[in-house]
Amino acid sequence: MSDLRPVAPRRDVFDQRLRELWAEQLGRRLDVLVAGCLRDEAAAPDWIEARLTGIDEDLPVIRSAAAERADLSTCVLGDLRSAPIRPRSFDVVRVSFLLERIHHAELVLDRLLQALRPGGLILLRMRDRRSAYGLCDRLTPGWLRRPLWRHLVADGTPGPLPAVYEPLTSRDGIHAFCLSRGLMITDDETATSAPAMNAFGRGAVALADRLTRGRCPSAHDEITMVIKKPQNHFARLI
Repeated sequence: MSDLRPVAPRRDVFDQRLRELWAEQLGRRLDVLVAGCLRDEAAAPDWIEARLTGIDEDLPVIRSAAAERADLSTCVLGDLRSAPIRPRSFDVVRVSFLLERIHHAELVLDRLLQALRPGGLILLRMRDRRSAYGLCDRLTPGWLRRPLWRHLVADGTPGPLPAVYEPLTSRDGIHAFCLSRGLMITDDETATSAPAMNAFGRGAVALADRLTRGRCPSAHDEITMVIKKPQNHFARLI
């Protein structure tokens, strides 16, 4: 069975890449698309001038959370397959714990990619469907998720949220997506979240690890990636 000690990503990995992009843009304002408005986490450091636009599904819990966010200039809620997003209008797309809870995740990620300017960055954080926690999350029936939510999610995230976990939501899935679209992954890290480390979650993920004989490991449940869209005009157009 895998060790349950947290393997945390470098906390400054997103800040570091944003700093580099901001320098490349000679300090001009960055346009940031925040895909996944549920978590009120800083989408850009205070020292960077940025305009934040939010986009997410139109669910009651998400609508309530988005309304409380003062950092977003606008927020679009609705069907992510058809939500109005101008092509090549953002320097950064931050995808925060969105892909694992939506259907048609590959189509949605393609639409977000189209909104990114050449040379722009996707800052991706998601649950790994191939982790022990991901397995437990997606196999828990809906009727059981509501009473267990506060025990499973100890970080205060409102919910319960859908647990879809399409094949894209794994390291292999994202690597295949990037390879087929000519994208470069500059950073690829894993971490163990608070829900997977609390007393309730720790027992569940340890059992899932043991029952799957390590095929769904308990050593991590989150994936953090920085993905760069090519600047080269002769690269494949997305």
